[in-house]
Amino acid sequence: MKVVSWNIQWGRGADGRVDLPRTAQAIRALGGTHGVDVICLQEVASNFGGLPGGAREDEPAWFAQAFPGYEPVFGAGIDARDGEGGRSRFGNLILSRLPVDQVFRHLLPRPPDPDLPSMQRVCVEAVIAVPWGWLRVMTTHLEYYSQRQRRAQMETLRALQREAVANAAAGGTAREGNPAFAPRPRPASAVLCGDFNCEPDGEEYAALCQPLGGLAPGWRDAWRIRHPGTLHDATVGLHGAEWPDRPYCCDFFFVSADIASLVKRVEVDADTPASDHQPVVLTLAVG
Repeated sequence: MKVVSWNIQWGRGADGRVDLPRTAQAIRALGGTHGVDVICLQEVASNFGGLPGGAREDEPAWFAQAFPGYEPVFGAGIDARDGEGGRSRFGNLILSRLPVDQVFRHLLPRPPDPDLPSMQRVCVEAVIAVPWGWLRVMTTHLEYYSQRQRRAQMETLRALQREAVANAAAGGTAREGNPAFAPRPRPASAVLCGDFNCEPDGEEYAALCQPLGGLAPGWRDAWRIRHPGTLHDATVGLHGAEWPDRPYCCDFFFVSADIASLVKRVEVDADTPASDHQPVVLTLAVG
């Protein structure tokens, strides 16, 4: 099972051009012979004016058409009027060729930090059918400027895992005559990916990886499972992109500890210049 996570910068490459076909081609190339099962994209825009190089594309719809056979799940952190009778949206997109059951869109906390720019952030979660049962796939993009907000968002990602584990253990009770109360799958097992806007030696990274307490399987960095003792490959700062001033890693895959043994491969594609970030590919063993 292959999962891709990529901050696509609304399709804007290191050359400053927005080229969605180039982005899609790069994603397909990552799949190899068998293709990618789940695609997780950050910085996906819809009718969003003013983005450098953009033309207010409806990117969730564009990617849904570009990847037929994949179910699209879009979650907007920003959803605001565009001043022309429409709405501008900016957030994260999951495309899955595996069946999707429940979908959750978690708005992340944004405690006041008035001296710094910030935007509303979101974590998109899809419960996906996998060969061994069900898996939660979550993708997010945390605040860049405000460490205070980023730390609060990390704590929420920990809390979401604790809640999912507790609910999975407790089960559910149906209410006769109302299908909205029907129990649905939402397992403890999960993959969490995206642009976390912190480095592997950062305080927020360490906080996310702390044990959750009790029997809850906490978050483990998939890179460190497969590459123990090896520095993370850089995911930004390559190909002459306008930022940052040095290469480093801020894009990660985390897995819940109960599926750590399924992590078969974690790789950064350092070759593509189709964004200011590099895509990360996780391969899970399925049997």
